Amino acid sequence: MNTNTENKEEKSRAGAVAATIILAAVCAAGGWIAGDIYERVAEKPHGAAVQPEAIETVATMVVTNLPYNLPEEFVAHAEALQEVDLLPQVDGYIKEILFKEGDLVKEGQLLYRLDDERYQAVVNQRKADLEAAEAEARRAERYWERMRKADARGITQLERDNAEAGADTAKAAVLQAKANLVVAEYDCKKAQVYAPISGQIGKTAAHVGDYVAPSKGALARIVQVDPIRVSFPLTDRAYVNWREDASKGLSGANHRMRLILPNGSIYDKEGAFDFDDNEMSLTTATITMRLRFANPDRLLVPNSYVTLIADKKTPPVYPTVQQTAIVDLPQGGVGVYVVQAEGTVQLRAVKTLPVHEGLIPVTSGLKAGETVVTSGTRKLRDGAKVRLEKATSNEENDPNYKPTEI
Repeated sequence: MNTNTENKEEKSRAGAVAATIILAAVCAAGGWIAGDIYERVAEKPHGAAVQPEAIETVATMVVTNLPYNLPEEFVAHAEALQEVDLLPQVDGYIKEILFKEGDLVKEGQLLYRLDDERYQAVVNQRKADLEAAEAEARRAERYWERMRKADARGITQLERDNAEAGADTAKAAVLQAKANLVVAEYDCKKAQVYAPISGQIGKTAAHVGDYVAPSKGALARIVQVDPIRVSFPLTDRAYVNWREDASKGLSGANHRMRLILPNGSIYDKEGAFDFDDNEMSLTTATITMRLRFANPDRLLVPNSYVTLIADKKTPPVYPTVQQTAIVDLPQGGVGVYVVQAEGTVQLRAVKTLPVHEGLIPVTSGLKAGETVVTSGTRKLRDGAKVRLEKATSNEENDPNYKPTEI
């Protein structure tokens, strides 16, 4: 028990000594720091001048008016204006094929010829039936004419009625024979298959000697390729804006519609508005817009995907600054530091459009010819003095500068 008590007393004395040493070190350090501060204060003479405000060196540019033509891009889909499946309207054996697969065919061009001997025989039969009906009609008409002029005392009324009915029946038989002949000639004509539209014909599904019928499917497919239609989806909000512009006469005339082909090249033909769909999609809240493009070289293929670029033929012009000149304002919005004549800067709120090619058009708050700070804005405040590097414009930064076009 005495041993434990002695150990505790020795630990307590050691802790007290350590605390005394630490306190002495802190006091010594505090005295040294205080002495150093006192010496520095004592070295300064009373009434010394306050250091002048620092003048920041900044890069600037002269605001210039430039056209703003920010393109909108859409995923678009090429589609044929017309497409048709060639179905035979009568049955028979193919006697001749008069086109090459993949050819461009013209409307009215003969494509298939079926064996029409059977149909020609029916035509001849119907012609004979018509001649017989016409002969019977002439005989019945003459008989009715004699009965009509005969003395009423020599014939009965029943004989007169029968003669009149016979003449009418013969006339009806002639009409029926003519109708039968028309049907027979139609069937014979349909043994030849013509192109109903102009376009590119695809692979034939039947060959010479094959038996074909309307129930056996299409012989081939023709797709119109020039001109061609390109469709793309437009959001409900953008569609309403477009409709409002159209009602004011602002839509269409100044719009330029171009295409980027699947290989990345620019299609050299511009599109024209064709029509817009008549309902909005419930699932995507978009409506399909359709344009029409000339396609003489068949670079646009139906059912292929392309990129549509929509911009302005004559773009508007705005005062334009480099993107680095725009700063965020504490109260919200954006602004620029405008260099004043006395060598200070003014923080001015501006309204802008989206950036395009590193440049931002300013719609209000700035005009061409003014100088704005483009570098060093983080250290500035409204009214700060600045030292200017040589002011530049977009043209001076690059002698060959020209807003690029897609």
